[in-house]
Amino acid sequence: MYTNILTTLQDGITTITINRPTKLNALNKATIEELHTAFDTADKDTATKVIIITGSGEKAFVAGADISEFADFSEAEGGELAAKGQHLLFDFVANLRTPVIAAVNGFALGGGLELAMAAHFRIASDTAKMGLPEVSLGVIPGYGGTQRLPQLVGKGRAMELIMTAGMIDAAQALTYGLVNHVVPLAELLPLAEKIAGKIMRNSSVAIAAAIQSVNAAYETGVNGFETEIKAFSTCFGTADFKEGTTAFLEKRKPNFPGK
Repeated sequence: MYTNILTTLQDGITTITINRPTKLNALNKATIEELHTAFDTADKDTATKVIIITGSGEKAFVAGADISEFADFSEAEGGELAAKGQHLLFDFVANLRTPVIAAVNGFALGGGLELAMAAHFRIASDTAKMGLPEVSLGVIPGYGGTQRLPQLVGKGRAMELIMTAGMIDAAQALTYGLVNHVVPLAELLPLAEKIAGKIMRNSSVAIAAAIQSVNAAYETGVNGFETEIKAFSTCFGTADFKEGTTAFLEKRKPNFPGK
């Protein structure tokens, strides 16, 4: 079905693996389109409770965008590239109802770091390296990097990383709050699956509402508190709320229907 990615579904977890090892999993147009389809399919699949995104091999999560595809673009073409990419993949992932964990297994540079930042949170192998090197090519991050990096690490650190086109290692990324956990590569996917297991014990309906509410804090012109109140209210009409509260009062584990 896919040329550039692999997908598996097991025990409620869809794992999407970018599989272009000879290109260090670089994002080209075709890969972005395939990723959109894979995320959309997983999000609509009731059997999928958590999505893990990672890269194939031991070297790279995603080493960047495929520069050969846009080196001769005009201003208009460049604008269209960024707008379409943000719409199709990066904003799409950030706003999915299904939780997305980025398991960063190596280099996450440029579009690769932007993809990891679009996920709901990130874990990394101790071999991972991250950065936004775009200014060294005479351009800036165009897939949300200038917006999401300051949100995650603060304005000053983001400015330094972007202006220097430098890389930070996994330990520094952990200190910055860019990633939540750092483990040896062999433990990366098992940790992602362990965290996914903890997520899956909870209400998928409530989690979707929480994602929407947290994201609202970062949207211009949107009152995040009002979004939270509305989402909180909506939860009271769900079967998951009825099951969760009933299970609590009956002192048993809930069996959420996801409705």
